[in-house]
Amino acid sequence: MYPGQYALDNPDRPAFIMARSGVVVTYAELEQRANKAAHLLTDSYGLRPGDHYSVFMENNDRYVELCAAGERTGLYYTCINSFLTADETAYILNNSNSKVVFTSAAKADVLFAALEQCPDIEAAVIVDPAEGETRGVALDDVTADLPTTPIENELLGTAMLYSSGTTGRPKGILRPLAEVPPIPAAPLFQFLDNLWQYREDMVYLSPAPLYHSAPQAAVNLAIRKGATVIIMERFDPSEYLKLIDQYKVTHSQLVPTMFARMLKMDQSERDGHDLSSLEVAIHAAAPCPAKIKQEMIDWWGPIIFEYYGATEGLGFTACNSEEWMAHKGTVGKVLLGNLSILDDDMNEVPTGETGTLWFASGTEFSYHNDPDRTTEATSEDGTMTTVNDVGYIDEDGFVYLTDRKTFMIISGGVNIYPQETEDVLITHPKVADAAVFGVPNVDLGEEVKAVVQLMPGVDEGGSTTEELLDFCREKLSRQKVPRSIDFIAEMPRLPTGKLYKKPLRAKYWEAEGKSI
Repeated sequence: MYPGQYALDNPDRPAFIMARSGVVVTYAELEQRANKAAHLLTDSYGLRPGDHYSVFMENNDRYVELCAAGERTGLYYTCINSFLTADETAYILNNSNSKVVFTSAAKADVLFAALEQCPDIEAAVIVDPAEGETRGVALDDVTADLPTTPIENELLGTAMLYSSGTTGRPKGILRPLAEVPPIPAAPLFQFLDNLWQYREDMVYLSPAPLYHSAPQAAVNLAIRKGATVIIMERFDPSEYLKLIDQYKVTHSQLVPTMFARMLKMDQSERDGHDLSSLEVAIHAAAPCPAKIKQEMIDWWGPIIFEYYGATEGLGFTACNSEEWMAHKGTVGKVLLGNLSILDDDMNEVPTGETGTLWFASGTEFSYHNDPDRTTEATSEDGTMTTVNDVGYIDEDGFVYLTDRKTFMIISGGVNIYPQETEDVLITHPKVADAAVFGVPNVDLGEEVKAVVQLMPGVDEGGSTTEELLDFCREKLSRQKVPRSIDFIAEMPRLPTGKLYKKPLRAKYWEAEGKSI
């Protein structure tokens, strides 16, 4: 997020606009704020290249400048999930070796509770302190007298983001820093820039939290191009369509749950906005049910791009709408890294057969302060890495994801990947969201359980359960149909599309006095 050149060439161009508040920050303003924050980190707080700081707050009009400061100081910045508890936040602050943390009034109570466990934090800075706030320091106060010009010897810094923790404790994903100026961007960003046709006069709509790697990278790319970014404080399907129309949005990136929510809007709402400016709609973060993606292409046209790439950056696949239509269900061909599909004995499986995805020659990474988990993710010879995703490759070289290996159900000796069942359930008109996983079964070891969040106004009575089970029986083989369905008021899914399946599943095992 380096807006320097555009602050000179187009100082009054909006760098970003907050969707609900309407606050506009120009390239000149963003450059000045980022420089002040950079001086604060290096001159006032003494951070040096390779040091760490964190940002813990919701999407707001100060978020981008705090990331931009890291990009020009050679620092690692960690954007923390703003929905975490105090204990979870404290873990990341400690594990990341952060020395400074930025927060907002909305998140201050959680942060300062977390800081009771964080003795190494040297400064807590609030971007918008409430009146009478005595904890920490106010960003505008501590930067008031700092220069608006760049620091000496600017160096490229980068985000050190954490995995979502859906299968265990979050892991900090550390990439080595080269001692180079902040322009140009890192090679991975340049690769994405070309792939998604970014350009200076584009308008990018960001509907997701900026603490997540995908929106973080996308906003970074757009600002480095000199584009204007519309940042949603939170996703709302009706507001999203309105913003495309209002700002003539050209590019956006979403997650499949956002697609599903828009498709379940009334047809009059869907048809009530001009979406003709939209050129590129990218999606990732979670598998997209084929029916939902087909309906989105029917609605928006062949402008939908899909990619698969973990935050670790170990490999990358992508496809456009035409490629997906010819290979429905694919996440694309490999564009970065060398992919092998291996069985549990690390032998390559035949084309079309399922195995674990292992990448070689992707971007270098390690898990910060966690050598054991780095070792677990790396092959014995050190040449390949994995995040334990399971899938296969077809004869044309297109990759398909089956599920995360951690969520595989073994029932009566049969391996069942719950993603397929989830994809069926989410297409039912009464279902807002669904999670499927294995629970204890005395005879089979595990059986298939579904937990469903219903659409507003739908009754949880027995007829609904039978209707959903019959729906699954029509579309799935017998072993993949849930044995039972429970209902939940709200699914523990992050705005990034990631589902916290582990705590959902754990309570069923704990009730039986067993571990998963």
